Amino acid sequence: MNAINSISEFHRLLSLPEPRHPLVSVINLAESIFLEDEVWKGFVNRFYCVALKREATGKIKYGQQHYDYDKGVLSFTAPNQVQYLDVQNMECGSGYLLIFHPDFLLKHPLANTIHAYGFFSYAVNEALHLSADEEDDLIEILYKIDKECVHIDRHTQEIVLSQIELLLNYSNRFYERQFFTRKNNNHQLLTKFEQLVDQYFEAGDTAEKGLLTVHYIAGRMNLSPNYLSDLLRVHTGQNTQQHIHEKLIGKAKEKLSTTNLSVGEIAHSLGFEHPQSFSKLFRTKTSLSPLEFRQSFN
Repeated sequence: MNAINSISEFHRLLSLPEPRHPLVSVINLAESIFLEDEVWKGFVNRFYCVALKREATGKIKYGQQHYDYDKGVLSFTAPNQVQYLDVQNMECGSGYLLIFHPDFLLKHPLANTIHAYGFFSYAVNEALHLSADEEDDLIEILYKIDKECVHIDRHTQEIVLSQIELLLNYSNRFYERQFFTRKNNNHQLLTKFEQLVDQYFEAGDTAEKGLLTVHYIAGRMNLSPNYLSDLLRVHTGQNTQQHIHEKLIGKAKEKLSTTNLSVGEIAHSLGFEHPQSFSKLFRTKTSLSPLEFRQSFN
């Protein structure tokens, strides 16, 4: 797997001059030409990338799936994510790339908080679709970052990172808006989620398959785990793991109140490897042990 380690190397691969700053750059896609290098057939970037694209065409593989570029979208990739580009059929269109190396965050609060911006773990098909006004807000921030990169002094890091943080906070707002404005599509996703969870437990082979996981459900829905959790949280107030736990406890209560199965047998039937883990989760969610819950029915 090829690695693009530096901002300078990335500039070279896009036929661009050296960056103004070694750790952060704003790239105008209209000025970029992808070199037909073997690197694009499978690579990881060692830096963060925020891509605002208009009229870009081509295919990218991110994770395990292929996606078409769309127009007017904002997407995010974290360092060390495997990607593949079909550069022979790539048209950059217009737009901007903001790239910044993790080293640029050192000794700044954003180094610890950037992981809270879950959209860096979204898949490419879960990109943020922007209105014209939203695009203008973000482009203004990108202009300020680009302008500041001309002046490298002791204030540069703080000023640039404050603008990056502002861009990320705007993106949080815009993603929440997108979750609400795409109600029909999201309602279908929520229905599918409920169906998949129910099917998992009703199949009768949970003991063999093991505990239902967030990654399993997200994979069946062709969504990234973070995107699914954020979608559920906005619409239901609970993330994916909380929904799974709620379903597990519901099934456990049903078995405890209607069967003579032991606690260990119930734990095994729900996919738990160890009964102690089941009992601990049950007490956390109900304030009762499984046996105390069963006794309340006698």
